[in-house]
Amino acid sequence: MNRLGNPLISISAPLLILLAITGFLHREGKDKIQAIPALVVGSGLVLTGAVRRFRRRRMLFLEIKKDMNDQNF
Repeated sequence: MNRLGNPLISISAPLLILLAITGFLHREGKDKIQAIPALVVGSGLVLTGAVRRFRRRRMLFLEIKKDMNDQNF
């Protein structure tokens, strides 16, 4: 079972952040504000993925710990 998904999807959030930073650096004045939504969305996607991964690992660790405690008795 392949849980990695499409590689293009996995790099889309960092590329969105890079695009927002590039757009922010190349614009002047009030036009810089147009790059902020892309930066916020890309950062949100990266943080959401990190939180999900942390929760998944924590649940797996707790299940392993529970299983090991059940085997000791």
